[in-house]
Amino acid sequence: MAVARENRATSPFSALLAGLQAGMIGVLWMLAWLGVSAAWQRSSFWAPENLLASTFYGGEAIHSGFSTTTVSGWALYLLLYSALGGIWAAAVQGKLPRIRLALVSIVLAVGWYYLFFQVICRTLSPLVTLLHVVRPTILGHVIYGALVARFPRYLPGVASEEELPAAVESVADPEPANRPDA
Repeated sequence: MAVARENRATSPFSALLAGLQAGMIGVLWMLAWLGVSAAWQRSSFWAPENLLASTFYGGEAIHSGFSTTTVSGWALYLLLYSALGGIWAAAVQGKLPRIRLALVSIVLAVGWYYLFFQVICRTLSPLVTLLHVVRPTILGHVIYGALVARFPRYLPGVASEEELPAAVESVADPEPANRPDA
């Protein structure tokens, strides 16, 4: 049975909140990937966060292991990338088809990588530009972009595709015990 969906206009605020949520999930997966790839390269799992913490603490933040400075690098990642997801979702508001949204979100994320790591960090935190590992970081941004593109799932009142068949069945047959043949 085909289900007709309403095409509701999304408010910018609800899209912003959905984008913040998708951005937070995306950056957590990106950081997990960066940590695993750093461990594969025989570095600390926390190397990307420690490297970004050098923005605040300079060279003393770059060490192996987790410390109090690691938290600031982790928080900066979460803040920047969640905000980026929220701004992106508020700008798009779910107006693109799903595949195009995914592709454009990935391009945006990789573009943000180049802007942030090659332009912004060059002046604010040169150690980040010099010491980050390029290929895993770019792949991490692809992961982030793909997950940010899922922000329409977090919009209020939008059922996921897995929930739709169950919802249609419950509406079509609300109380099966009251049927005469039951």
